[in-house]
Amino acid sequence: MTRTRRLHPAWLVAAVAFVALVGAAGFRATPSVLLHPLHAEFGWPLATISAAVSVNLLLFGLTAPFAAALMDRFGIRRVVAVALTLVAAGSGLTVFMRTSVELILCWGVLVGLGTGSMALAFVATVTGRWFVRRRGLVTGVLTAGGAAGQLVFLPLLANLVEAYGWRTAALVVAGSALAVVPLVVWLLRDHPADLGLPPYGATEVVPAPAPAGGAASRALRTLRTAARTRAFWLLAGGFAICGASTNGLVGTHFIPAAHDHGMAETTAASLLALIGLFDIAGTIASGWLTDRVDSRLLLGAYYGLRGASLLVLPSLFDDAAGPNMLVFIIFYGLDWVATVPPTVALCREYFGPAGAVVFGWVFAAHQIGAAVAATGAGLVRDRLGEYTMAWYAAGVLCLGAAVLSVALRRARAGGPPTQVGSGPVTRPAPAGAV
Repeated sequence: MTRTRRLHPAWLVAAVAFVALVGAAGFRATPSVLLHPLHAEFGWPLATISAAVSVNLLLFGLTAPFAAALMDRFGIRRVVAVALTLVAAGSGLTVFMRTSVELILCWGVLVGLGTGSMALAFVATVTGRWFVRRRGLVTGVLTAGGAAGQLVFLPLLANLVEAYGWRTAALVVAGSALAVVPLVVWLLRDHPADLGLPPYGATEVVPAPAPAGGAASRALRTLRTAARTRAFWLLAGGFAICGASTNGLVGTHFIPAAHDHGMAETTAASLLALIGLFDIAGTIASGWLTDRVDSRLLLGAYYGLRGASLLVLPSLFDDAAGPNMLVFIIFYGLDWVATVPPTVALCREYFGPAGAVVFGWVFAAHQIGAAVAATGAGLVRDRLGEYTMAWYAAGVLCLGAAVLSVALRRARAGGPPTQVGSGPVTRPAPAGAV
């Protein structure tokens, strides 16, 4: 009698997480298509509107380590469902706003807290609990969900803004966030032990740990321990530059910068979405490489190539998307968040079972860098009338991040150099298990 091989539920959990991450990325990217419409209607300076984006980016990062700890306390499903509800509230309430303070509260605080709870620490938590084999690859695929969010939402929202106004786009975001909640409640599971199964690639069922109280104190305690290490600061410094050069600068200001050169906003939004398309391929490939190549070398290469591309970008802007700009879009897209899988792997290597929470703090540094760049580039544009100096500064910083990455040392033989917390050890299953 032939035994039927059953798909491991870890893949279903990963699929639901991917959908949630697609939504989170699309919701977070929405303000980039609203900068000029809000400026035109309310007369707010771009630096003021960019400040709301900065608050969003900052909370997106600072929420991540606490969200990872809250997932340990209350479960992945509850935290993600509440996060989507916050996004819906923040986006929906913007249709009633009249002041820039309300913009900051809605798009900055509510949407920032919601999307931050579904940030990359969520990826680290899912892969850490559900996968032993294929962790790098699955991390790459889930991270690519962010790129898919841009791909799906940005052209759609840009066209909605052009045809029906920014309020319609805001309501579409709110409705989309609420639509994902039932899927999360129905299908997202917290631990493989809840189903009586081992993680994918393991042979033993690992009992689900008891809910950990004091999520905030645990996150802060983990930060205090990790901050005593050289590895943490090198990873956090490089990732802060990563955030400044992606979400903060290109993600927020590429569309208005292209518009300054006569390009239609819908065309610029499509180019930004195209970055997302190639980012899917680049991030999945990076996950595959992370399982095979030293993550320190990967990060050094990624940051160095990104810096070189940003130094060239100011000469590529025109009123149409020429061949050179398309080459930049393809190249930059492949590199956009390819940094995530090796960074997650290094957090796990250096900090063991607490790697997901430590990565949450490293990701917080990413978003601090993004927030500084979002506001800083807006100020550069307001003061100088163009973005050129912002692109050059980001390029130089990326070259510095490459140096920080290759300066990382390997963990000591026999275990991570800083063991923050403890956790079960699982044994890999034979190759070929599904």
